[in-house]
Amino acid sequence: MPTFDYFFEALTPLRLLLALAGVIGGTIVGSLPGLTATMAIAILVPLTFSMEPISALILMGAIYTGAIYGGAFAAILLNTPGTPSAIATTFDGYPMAKRGDGDLAITLACLASVFGGLVGACFLLVLAPPLADVALAVGPVEYFWLAILGLTLIATISQGNLLKGLIGGTLGLLLSCIGVAEISADIRFTFGTQTLLGGIELISALIGFYCLPVLLDLMVTPERHLHVANRSQGLRLREAGLISWRSRWNLVRSSIIGTLVGILPGAGGSIGGLVAYAQAKRASPNRHRFGTGEPEGIQATESANNATVGGGLIPTLVLGIPGTPPDAVILGAMLVQGVQVGPNLFQDEAPIVYTFVFGLLLATIIMLPVGLFIGRYAYKLIVAVPKVLLIPSVAFTTLIGTFAIRNSVADIAIMVILGTLGWVLNRFGYEPSPIVLGLILGRIAEQGFVQGLIIGAATGSVHTMFFLRPLSIGILICIGFTLFYPLIAAMLGFRQWHERLKVHQPHQRKS
Repeated sequence: MPTFDYFFEALTPLRLLLALAGVIGGTIVGSLPGLTATMAIAILVPLTFSMEPISALILMGAIYTGAIYGGAFAAILLNTPGTPSAIATTFDGYPMAKRGDGDLAITLACLASVFGGLVGACFLLVLAPPLADVALAVGPVEYFWLAILGLTLIATISQGNLLKGLIGGTLGLLLSCIGVAEISADIRFTFGTQTLLGGIELISALIGFYCLPVLLDLMVTPERHLHVANRSQGLRLREAGLISWRSRWNLVRSSIIGTLVGILPGAGGSIGGLVAYAQAKRASPNRHRFGTGEPEGIQATESANNATVGGGLIPTLVLGIPGTPPDAVILGAMLVQGVQVGPNLFQDEAPIVYTFVFGLLLATIIMLPVGLFIGRYAYKLIVAVPKVLLIPSVAFTTLIGTFAIRNSVADIAIMVILGTLGWVLNRFGYEPSPIVLGLILGRIAEQGFVQGLIIGAATGSVHTMFFLRPLSIGILICIGFTLFYPLIAAMLGFRQWHERLKVHQPHQRKS
């Protein structure tokens, strides 16, 4: 069990300074469209070779948590997710900014991010070994059903038009099939070009579908980007605190969802944020306001995606299986430092791992003042900067971010094509989120389905493999509840209306 000795080890001036520098740098990088947390950590890795393992891990963890929060800035102020985990933040963050509440949205995002980060780190500190056993029990069939469960979120994020959302999700699934199949190695939909053999790179597609349409809209509309009547409202910390307290159960639920999704290797903050957003919308009495600037939507997304930081480190540290792409970079840095991850890590390397976790907790706490300070000035800057400077700056970061993923000019061309397609589809009411969700989950679903079929055929029972495993049954129940919840809610609402009508009918006859 951890002791306070490790906490005081993380409190040394040097490590606090590294945590502060990491949070500041990560927040700035995350706020730039196209530059991800994975990039920030990967660039930093060579600089950590000369550091002691604890200090290097605290610095990388601080950059990671700062970058995940920083993605909310671009999502709220530019309608472009700074990182993939901030996709759902755009749904309500940008509408809040458009009506003049961008400062409140950023403060809400900061408070939710800190809360979610603390919950994820506490799970990592206390429950890492047992939760890692749960992650180890998840096989390819469970990943297939989890991907199907994720696809049911299309009904939630379609912004009022389910048919167009389903069409967009199908387009995303088709895009995920481009390139060499992960299991059979079949070449599909490449049209004879080697450029598409590697498939559609996710970050390039994300930048294309979200960033480029916003840039095109900025260029074709003469109005200012954001109209704010009163620019000197400040942080609005008291107002945000009251809203957060009223939505405390939303924060708790979303943080737990983010942690559990982060534990599943390969899921990441983007899926965690979308799942938490969908559940918040279903549970909220204000569900009709989601997508128009509802604070609960921002809180759900930001608490969930920051909780995936701690959740993703659980399988990384205990099993050596990265929970998210940034975790893979951190895992590589740990191996270079000579730290052997595995089930015995918390016993054999207790001083390193527990000090690192306490350092991650401290970095999350530091993120509160740093995030509020940077957020305040970022908001003023974005509001004040003219379009003639804003558009080239965002375009430059998107080009750099797209190219830096695989050092490929072809990815830039794919980003431009997908972005133009997204802009055209948006003119006809097709949102980018279902398309991106289909692209993310398509590969996971295909790989899990094919591997499940192979294992089921080898064991002689495909039906048992897909439908009778305990975790699969639990996920199938969740899928059924998600699919039929709107129908059940409508039936209950009709029954309540019918009962009220019967109560009032005698009074109407007497009169």
